Amino acid sequence: MKYIFLLFTSFIFAQQTQNVDFKSVSGQLSLNSKEKTISGAVDFQFEVLRDCDTISLDAKNMEFSNVKINDKEVTIQNNNKQLKLISHFEKGQNRLTFNYKTKPKQALYFVDIENDEVQIWTQGQGRYTSNWFPSFDDVNEKLIFNLGISFDKEYQVVSNGLLKEKKEDGNLIHWQYKMEKPMSSYLLMLAIGKFDKKEFKSKSKIPLEYYYEPKDSNRFEPTYRYSKRIFDFLEKEIGVKYPWQINRQIPVRDFLYAGMENTTATLFATRYVVDSIGFCDRNYTNVDAHELAHHWFGDLITAESSTHHWLQEGFATYFALLAEKDIYGEDYFYSKLYDTAQQIKFASRTDTIPVLNAKASSLTFYEKGAWTLFVLHESIGDKAFKKAIKSYLNKYAYKTVNTQNFFDEIKKVSDFDLDKFKKTWLESTVFDTPTANALLSKNKAIEKRLEIDKLKKTPLAEKIDILKTTLESNVYRSVKEAIVDQLENEKYEAKKPLLLLALETNDIQVRQNIAETMTKIPEDFRANYETFLDDKSYQTQEIALYWLWRNFPSHRTTYLDKSRNWIGFNDYNLRTLWLSLALSTTNYTSDPEPLINELIAFSSTKYEATTRQNALEKLIAFKIINDQVLSNLVGATTHHMWQFSKFGRDTIRLLLKNPEMRASFNRILPNLNPDEQFQLDRLLKE
Repeated sequence: MKYIFLLFTSFIFAQQTQNVDFKSVSGQLSLNSKEKTISGAVDFQFEVLRDCDTISLDAKNMEFSNVKINDKEVTIQNNNKQLKLISHFEKGQNRLTFNYKTKPKQALYFVDIENDEVQIWTQGQGRYTSNWFPSFDDVNEKLIFNLGISFDKEYQVVSNGLLKEKKEDGNLIHWQYKMEKPMSSYLLMLAIGKFDKKEFKSKSKIPLEYYYEPKDSNRFEPTYRYSKRIFDFLEKEIGVKYPWQINRQIPVRDFLYAGMENTTATLFATRYVVDSIGFCDRNYTNVDAHELAHHWFGDLITAESSTHHWLQEGFATYFALLAEKDIYGEDYFYSKLYDTAQQIKFASRTDTIPVLNAKASSLTFYEKGAWTLFVLHESIGDKAFKKAIKSYLNKYAYKTVNTQNFFDEIKKVSDFDLDKFKKTWLESTVFDTPTANALLSKNKAIEKRLEIDKLKKTPLAEKIDILKTTLESNVYRSVKEAIVDQLENEKYEAKKPLLLLALETNDIQVRQNIAETMTKIPEDFRANYETFLDDKSYQTQEIALYWLWRNFPSHRTTYLDKSRNWIGFNDYNLRTLWLSLALSTTNYTSDPEPLINELIAFSSTKYEATTRQNALEKLIAFKIINDQVLSNLVGATTHHMWQFSKFGRDTIRLLLKNPEMRASFNRILPNLNPDEQFQLDRLLKE
């Protein structure tokens, strides 16, 4: 039923865009962080192309007042999904003004921080901007947005476009932002927080603003290490000047995804705010490049429907990979393509939905979409590919597109058989392995990788010499990681010489692979395994500390003493692990209370969802459970991040199988807030 409604809605909007063209909108907005509401005065400019009697805006659960067209009151219908304007609309220019107020259920989020501070941010794609600003859920309706926002003067406020004015008014500052070009509503954004920023200029003189929280000033360089380089590379590689006036990047707390390409302002998750050690395991480079590429493929030209979503995600994924090739080299580029080819092949055993289908998976839209472009790029050559891309972007700038529009530009530069290509890569779920392997084999590292992969089922004694020679060579690390993977289930004595060689590569990723795959550590390998504790990688240190603690009880005190002051990433992965291990080690501490309190604090609302989940997982796994822990767990079920709320619900379901736990949950129920009571009550009744 939902699908039919979506089709019907799209049909209504397709009709509306033929009759009415919305040109621009100005919104003067105020936000109340205590009540979690937003209100404002809105002014639309639109042109009636054909006479009609109804015009609609998407508006979820909003109150409207003072609704006027050309300064005259108009009849409205508000069904809490749309605002319908009823009148006899004749051809010509018009102005629509109104006031509105809403408490958004999604798409605009108020994230509480310690000391009554707050971060506020939006997420339009997949959530609909119409939850917080009256707009259009149809991507085909593009208009120029200009937002003015009044908020507490202690905070920074960011929206799309250039900041035209910043005016103080008592305890408030009014920030006025202005766009020059039209865009789809899902790209409208707001971000409010206590940020600092550093300003740069691209080679083409575009202002670049990179934001950070003051506490993260020492993480600025590693976080944004390649940001300017990526910007300059993409402008040159795409061959079309960055199509907007400015580029900003802002890390926000408890963000729903890795990043989001709002026009002129990418929001991204704080997990990518890293120091130099964290950079090895989870840097921002790929997300940065992906979201920036969307400023051309998605923001400048937008897929007209979900069927053609690969024109956004496939392109952003591929151009991000090209940017990474510029930074990390060809071996990295081909290794990433090799890895995604394996993922797509594995998924295609059960996945029956091809790229050109609105219901395709993320893997299909992103990775198979990128593979499609890689094959096309290699098949028609760099010069023709770039010429077609440039022509395609210029021709459809600030408009919507479909796959045929793109192929029409390819046809102008090449006589490549696009019909056969389309059937193979966009309409079939089978992965064309022979073509993929032929293209990948141009790279020496992948040639060696394919050779190693063929040895998977060969007995170790028969392949040990080639594995040894490969580990001793200077071949790219992904080949050496593949060897470590092959050794996982081999007998220790037989594989030990190869493990020692792999250790000696001193490559962070290869060594991490050994740490991950050796969960049973023989005594004569203990000293070797202990060296992982000194690797410059928070991920490796976390793996090593846990497995050493598990394997060697008599050395636990030594390991805990060594790691006592470790913190790890900004989600405190090492600190939460240390606390849980220290509390589970007999006689390690004479006073466990402070450690228990610290670990429980990490599971509270003072911290981001990733930290809270980290702490809750450890508290429950190590059976450090009291009423506060259970309350914090119930708190997870009301969080806006679906991954965290699902974790909360699933964990409670498991605990409820224990009658004592069920009694504990019933005991804390009256002390919870109404939202938490609702969620727990529902779980208790399942």
